[in-house]
Amino acid sequence: MSRIVFWFLLLAGVSEVAFGQRPSAGDPASQLSAYQDTLKGLAYQVINSPDQAERYASNARMIRTLVRSLQVSGSYSFNFDSLKSLSIQRSPDNKFRIFTWHVMNQNGSYRYYGAIQMNAPGKLQLHPLVDYSDQISAPQDTSVDNNHWYGSQYYKIIPVTRGAAAPYYVLLGWKGNTVKSTKKVIDVLRLDGSSATFGMPVFEGNAKVNGKKRIVFEYNRSVSMMLNYEADQQRIVFDHLAAPAPEMEGDPSMLGPDLSYDGLKLTNGKWKFLNNIELMNRSSETDDLYIDPRKKNTETINKLRQ
Repeated sequence: MSRIVFWFLLLAGVSEVAFGQRPSAGDPASQLSAYQDTLKGLAYQVINSPDQAERYASNARMIRTLVRSLQVSGSYSFNFDSLKSLSIQRSPDNKFRIFTWHVMNQNGSYRYYGAIQMNAPGKLQLHPLVDYSDQISAPQDTSVDNNHWYGSQYYKIIPVTRGAAAPYYVLLGWKGNTVKSTKKVIDVLRLDGSSATFGMPVFEGNAKVNGKKRIVFEYNRSVSMMLNYEADQQRIVFDHLAAPAPEMEGDPSMLGPDLSYDGLKLTNGKWKFLNNIELMNRSSETDDLYIDPRKKNTETINKLRQ
């Protein structure tokens, strides 16, 4: 069964709710709280069930329940704060929000799920995100729609309006990959009416980023990589990745932070590469997503050398 068919079969299971009748009558806030409690239990099973089949069965039920909950009047304003294993990011201009999450496979790989809910009062306008990562051979050079998504779990949305030919959003995401490596992603989202497109050539400067439609970092799974946005500087900053020895450079699973930093500066609607930048020691909403490489450098190097 194709991924797209799978998504729409799940939606079809709630067709009377999502595209016709409303959920049972009652106070919307109470309905949403009840749905949240159900989603919280299912999300726990998605993460913690020891059997892969059970995780995917819980995930299918969670998708159906999520769509039902989003059909409730006023759902866009409900934050679902208890759903800690789902990343729910609202765009700064409040035009949409993105739900993203993952299911871990038995072999240590991941599959991603998500949806974009538009801020459309009085109706549910939802773009399902269908993970096609394993079919995208050149992710940095490929634009896709929401039905062929390069799956990630997003933690930051950056709107770009000034200087751009058309408004777009930069998304920062975590992408668990295999038992050996993890990825982080800088993706680009464009919303145009009823369509959602990912990937645009908005990066310039360094040969590794120039003309790319998204930036993908891959590194050793046992270490952490910083990828963050500094709003006051209008720049994305990230660890420079390197191998502990020259002969390991060609293997992404051997890469880790080397205590230097690069960046991308927003200039006239484009992101210009910055090499070897200085960082201030400042706090961030993503501090809990990674371990400070300064504190873990010795341990990291030792692990990579093993």
